[in-house]
Amino acid sequence: MTYVITEPCIGTKDTSCVEVCPVDAIHPRPDEPEFEEVEQLYIDPEACIDCGACEPACPVQAIFPEDEVPDKWKDFIEKNRAYFQK
Repeated sequence: MTYVITEPCIGTKDTSCVEVCPVDAIHPRPDEPEFEEVEQLYIDPEACIDCGACEPACPVQAIFPEDEVPDKWKDFIEKNRAYFQK
């Protein structure tokens, strides 16, 4: 299982979650070129160690364990995966 960033992050891109991630699984970081281009942040499902540090750090409550993503945001599970498959 991994954590997933969902709709409330769109347009917010607060990087509090990036700062607390112990394995650098959340991208793009503000110092990466695509940070300005994307509408939200994403969690790499291959790098995520399921520690949960990101969830309470998110000020807009956009991060959920994959099996707890609300039904209305289930498509964000694939959006997170797809971001890292490019």
